[in-house]
Amino acid sequence: MTVKVFHAELGTAIATGLLGLAGVFGALELGRGWTESGPEAGYFPFYVGLILLGASLWNLIAAFLKHREAAGIEAEEPFLDRDRARRLGIFIAALLAFVIVTLTMGIYVGSILYITWSAWRQGGYRLPVALGVGAGFALSLYLIFEAIFKIPLLKGPIEPLLGIY
Repeated sequence: MTVKVFHAELGTAIATGLLGLAGVFGALELGRGWTESGPEAGYFPFYVGLILLGASLWNLIAAFLKHREAAGIEAEEPFLDRDRARRLGIFIAALLAFVIVTLTMGIYVGSILYITWSAWRQGGYRLPVALGVGAGFALSLYLIFEAIFKIPLLKGPIEPLLGIY
């Protein structure tokens, strides 16, 4: 399976266009006009949505024109070949696992596991070094958010057992 550049450009233009459309409709529900006290809640999101919608339309037209131009000349360059798709799939699966572990076990456990795995498997670090990097990152999160800024982060069942609550 190979994803061509044209298909990626179409998908991106459609996705961003749908986001712009959602922004426009959401802003219409909030009101996009001016009142005596200033702009309504949907004023700026409405225009940002219009800009996003216009840019998406521009990219969609540009992709079609570029694709039509290159149709007879040469085969279109691949955007995502099988090997890159596999690596992207592994990255997305690891990210999904990080989210699930974070929601069930807390941000510190999730961070240690995700950073350690990424450094070990994708970064090529030895496991003890990767574990040190993961633990150091989680410690940094704790010090910056919990200790310095007093912003509590999501905690799971393990942190209270360690006295980090």
